[in-house]
Amino acid sequence: MPEQSEVRLPDGVRLHVEVTGPADAEVTVILLHGWTLDARSWHRQVTALGESLGPAVRLVAYDARGHGRSSCMSLRTATLAQLGDDLAAVVDAVAPTGRVVLVGHSMGGMTIMEYAHRHPAHFTARTAGLAFVSTTAEGHTHTVYGLTPRIARLIRLAETTGAGVLARCGSWRPPLALLRALRPSIRWLLFGDRCDPTDIRLVTSAVARASLRSIGGFRASIGAQHRLETLAALAHLPAAALVGDRDRLTPPPCAESIAAALPATELTVCPGAGHMLMMERPDEVNAALLGVLRQVLGRPAPASGPAPVAGG
Repeated sequence: MPEQSEVRLPDGVRLHVEVTGPADAEVTVILLHGWTLDARSWHRQVTALGESLGPAVRLVAYDARGHGRSSCMSLRTATLAQLGDDLAAVVDAVAPTGRVVLVGHSMGGMTIMEYAHRHPAHFTARTAGLAFVSTTAEGHTHTVYGLTPRIARLIRLAETTGAGVLARCGSWRPPLALLRALRPSIRWLLFGDRCDPTDIRLVTSAVARASLRSIGGFRASIGAQHRLETLAALAHLPAAALVGDRDRLTPPPCAESIAAALPATELTVCPGAGHMLMMERPDEVNAALLGVLRQVLGRPAPASGPAPVAGG
C-alpha cells in the first residue's frame, strides 16, 4: 500500500501525497494528474512500474491544489504558474536528492512545462526524464472537441462563461448525483471508442472531489499557456509523448508539436483512444514510461515487448 503524507505549501495549502517504493531508490517518478482528476488516475502505472523495476524506482503521485484530498486555495492561485511552483516544492519535499522523472497527464503535463519555465535551474539540476500523456504546450490552440470550428467556438464561449461562475463558488464540490447523470457527456468528452465502466466511475468520483473553484479557476491559464520554447530547451532529456487519435481535448497535433520541440521524443499515437490514455491504453503508457526510465537507469530494453502503436 502507498505511504500517505502531506506537503504543506507556503500559502497554507496542503497537498495529499502517496509514495510507493524505497526512499533510497535510484530514481523518483512523480506522476501529475489532469484537470478535475486526482492521483488515482495513475493506479495502473504505479502497479506496473513497481512490478517491472522494483526498488530501483520510487513512485510519487499527488493531488493538485483544489483536487482530490488536497485542500482548496484562494482563487488567485488557481493558475498553472502556481502549479509549477507547487511542483518545485513537492520535489524538494519528497525527493530532496537524486534524479527525478516527471510524468504529466493533460494539466499535469502543462504543470511540468511551467515548472521548467519558472524554475529553470531547479528543474535542470533535478530532472532526468519526461513523459507527456494527452497534453499540450499550446493552450486551446488545437482543441475543437472533435466538432466543426463554429460549434467549437460556441462551446468555448459557454465553457468560459461557466468557468467564471464556478470559480466564484469556492470550496464547494459538484454533487455526485449530478455527475452520475452527466456520465454520458463525460464519457464522450474524455474517452475514445472503448470505456471500462470502472474507469468512468473513477473519473466521476474524481471530479466530485474537485472544488468548483479549481474546476472553474484553472480554465483561463490552461487555455492561454504557450510553452513550446521552454520545451525546446529540454531536448537533451529522454522523453515520451502519447496521445489518442480520438482525443477531443488535446488532439494529435498537440503531441506532435511537443515531439517537434523535443526531437528525441518517442511519439506514440493510440488508435481509437481518447483523453484518458492511462486508463484506456495502460500497456502503451506503461511501455513508454518504462522506455524513459530504462534510459535514465542505463538499462537495456528487453529483447521483446510491446511496440508503440504508431511512432514518429
